[in-house]
Amino acid sequence: MLAGTINIGVAWWLLNSIKNICHDDLLPADSPWTCPGDRVFFDASVIWGLVGPKRIFGSLGNYSALNWFFLGGALGPIIVWLLHKAFPKKSWIPLINLPVLLGATAYMPPATPLNYNAWILVGTIFNFFIFRYRKKWWQRYNYVLSAALDSGVAFMTVLLYFSLGLENKNINWWGNDGEHCPLAVCPTAKGVIVDGCPAK
Repeated sequence: MLAGTINIGVAWWLLNSIKNICHDDLLPADSPWTCPGDRVFFDASVIWGLVGPKRIFGSLGNYSALNWFFLGGALGPIIVWLLHKAFPKKSWIPLINLPVLLGATAYMPPATPLNYNAWILVGTIFNFFIFRYRKKWWQRYNYVLSAALDSGVAFMTVLLYFSLGLENKNINWWGNDGEHCPLAVCPTAKGVIVDGCPAK
């Protein structure tokens, strides 16, 4: 209850107190406030409604090979089940949940690889090692830890806003300095030539 209340309260407060928080074109150039989830949703509307899936994932697009992943997604749970039947003494095989693992990638566009690495690290430590070797501790504190991590994110959002946002201080470090890949801004369409980018 505490984590949910703090999360929704901070989100509501930010949306009502920061003018144009989800409109990148109306914010100052150095504003740290964005709505990446909304941007992904609106981009997807343009991709599917205006460009169309045939020009992206069909015969006219660059990503037609991605359609094979539908077959992989359908066969993946069957392969895990067959492995479990073939090796019933391996207790870790039934722990593989491919729908959860693959479904989590739906949130990947607005997130960074750092988000996923942190989630995998914390999840593995607390839901595998501590669950296996310190089950009493896990039963008593794991839910509290989850709520504390969620509340900590919300609390840090407020703290960073008051400590850095009000006076419009700019902190430059590798984490807010772009993609760190000079090719990330290169076009992917065939026939488009840009200096410094490989030609397709």
